[in-house]
Amino acid sequence: MSTPRLSIGLPVYNGEEYLAESLDALLGQTYTDYELIISDNASTDGTEAICRDYAARDRRIRYLRLPHNIGAAPNHNLVFAQAGGELFKWASHDDLYARDLLRRCVEALDQRGDIVLAHAWNAIIDDTGAVTETFDYRMATDSPDPAERFRALLFAPGGDDFYGVIRSDVLRRVTPHDSYHHADRTIVAEIALHGPFHQVPELLYFRRDHPTRAERANPTKRSRCANLDPRRADRLRHPTARLLGEYVLGFDKAIRRAPLTPAQRLRCYRALAAWFASRAVPRGQRTGASLAEERAAPLETLSHRVDSIVAGRKPRTS
Repeated sequence: MSTPRLSIGLPVYNGEEYLAESLDALLGQTYTDYELIISDNASTDGTEAICRDYAARDRRIRYLRLPHNIGAAPNHNLVFAQAGGELFKWASHDDLYARDLLRRCVEALDQRGDIVLAHAWNAIIDDTGAVTETFDYRMATDSPDPAERFRALLFAPGGDDFYGVIRSDVLRRVTPHDSYHHADRTIVAEIALHGPFHQVPELLYFRRDHPTRAERANPTKRSRCANLDPRRADRLRHPTARLLGEYVLGFDKAIRRAPLTPAQRLRCYRALAAWFASRAVPRGQRTGASLAEERAAPLETLSHRVDSIVAGRKPRTS
């Protein structure tokens, strides 16, 4: 069999509550030339049974079960190492994906060879799948200037570009997922130094916020980092200062490794210095009135839309 163009990597640990919904949404995509690599991080709930059931019914799924919990960051790196497609996407076990998400992202990458990552507008949903919040994506990640893209990602928490469709050859050139504070942000920033992003101007991706989500279940910096890698729980070897210091150094490493001109590199360092002095814009400031009618619609209307465009969802009756 030929290698699929797109590889999707889904690392999971104890995800039985929402995993089936996410798998239904992924397997119901209108774009079908992909493989789905699931790496089960030694789950202790019903995750294994769900994965084996779906893998038995769909040949696109490759299920791996780890003998022990290696942490979320190494598991993310593992699914990418297993990928064979020219394009790659990380998927989360609890999020929802509109049927056309993959197709629209792949089309964007095919239309412009300079784009290195394609994603879509996103919204936050609750445990039932109802939309609770939308985002305006106003960052200049589509700029032809790498220093401007880097600055844009520094000064705003961003959307969910980490879960975009990425060119695999670019992702292989960036630093693997680490386990310090906000390590996912440094990955996205380094990817942006290799080329512009494209945002499909339509709500197609839905991040689920729920009490057991990793960010909420691990409220402290240390617990979040230990979730990424259990070794980070050691306070002596990994003090908080190190978890934060490696975060800043991650941006520095991204600048040093990227294919930049001396002038571009200098502008990136100036942006990093300004960010370090002022800290990032508070998360609450990236919400607000939408730029498009679709995202300006009432949340209840958007919740009904989720059910109509995501495979496996049952239409709402109220």
